[in-house]
Amino acid sequence: MARFVLAVLVLLGHVPFAVVASAQGYPTHTVRFIIPFGPASGTDITARLLADKLTVRWGKPVVVENRPGGDGLVSINTFTGANEDHTLLFAPVATFAVHPFTHEKLPYNAERDLLPIVNVTTIVLSITASTAIKVNTLAEFEALVHREPGKYNVAAAAGNSDFLLSGFIKSSGLQVTKVPYRDIMQGPNDLAENRIQLLMSSITIVRALHQAGRVKVLAVTGRKRAPIEPAIPTASEAGYPQLELESLIGMYGPRGMPMELRERIAADIRAVVEANPEIKPKLEATGQVIELRGPADFAAGIAQIRSKLTAIAQALGMKAATQ
Repeated sequence: MARFVLAVLVLLGHVPFAVVASAQGYPTHTVRFIIPFGPASGTDITARLLADKLTVRWGKPVVVENRPGGDGLVSINTFTGANEDHTLLFAPVATFAVHPFTHEKLPYNAERDLLPIVNVTTIVLSITASTAIKVNTLAEFEALVHREPGKYNVAAAAGNSDFLLSGFIKSSGLQVTKVPYRDIMQGPNDLAENRIQLLMSSITIVRALHQAGRVKVLAVTGRKRAPIEPAIPTASEAGYPQLELESLIGMYGPRGMPMELRERIAADIRAVVEANPEIKPKLEATGQVIELRGPADFAAGIAQIRSKLTAIAQALGMKAATQ
């Protein structure tokens, strides 16, 4: 009887397909991970490692689809357009957390359409200086800029990094020039050549230059020091707690996905990570740290990031988009 009622509700359009599919054994067919970046990105590497292991565990194919472009909106629209629980979004929170302040109108509602399933890793973000300016700490960089206002150039990767840097410039009263990049991968070389003097980005893209002594990583933005560079202080340890922000990467389900199914998928991902210790060093090599959180804890982490970015946006005089 219950199945008959549910079927009638579906025909009448009162129950989204995602809810119906989750009532069956999961998965019943191929699962898709939608990724907002191209192949070989850190997020792509993580998704593919998990997809291989989950294919074995679930007995159904798990495939990764790269949908870069449109400031992350291409991947999000692909995901929300599918509206079924075998199509999951795998992305950093940064992919969508700044959208309300960088777009006038959004085609989706993150709290309604992107339901947290599991946080898998955090990306280590770093604040790196040119060695030409001979500073060893954030405080020394700030003092230098105050002594010579308007002389220095700074840059940041799009998303959380750009917001954090803008907030730092505003709160510290720094007179610097922000250099925009279409491809932030050009930033480290410009930093090494002293064309820019400060860069906020993933630590992976500056690490080789840092180890070669051509740039200086001043701090990382996470709550904890990075396992791959444990000598580098956190921003809070350096005296700049306003620059502390976790960069979470995880999986999201569609509107209407029941908590029971989200917890089950999260548990399966935890199981394959714990059963395959080779995953950890592979991800650390890409500048990621494994930090597994279930749906509720992941949602809390997203809320903290939103709160931080909203406060920065308000300080910068930015208004939220309509949805």
